[in-house]
Amino acid sequence: MSEGFASIHNHQEQAVFAAVMDVRAAYPSVADAGLLADVACVALNRLPARYIRHSLDYAFYLSERDAAANQAAVVDAVRHAFEFVRARMAVLARA
Repeated sequence: MSEGFASIHNHQEQAVFAAVMDVRAAYPSVADAGLLADVACVALNRLPARYIRHSLDYAFYLSERDAAANQAAVVDAVRHAFEFVRARMAVLARA
């Protein structure tokens, strides 16, 4: 495989990881590192993938309006993901 492929990643990952860390205090029952990773996965699956090689390249072509909309979508997806994981934990606890 070409070495160039190693530089490809989903731009949404870092934004979601940061949002998970920012929001986690509001969800103390979902504080375990494994559960936070689950939250990130659920959130990423709700967002469109934005594959890039360099974050600066993507940011350069993104308008302020699009960047703000993208950030709002990330926060919404992360909040939904926390609620989803918390609800799933409650269901499993009753089983």
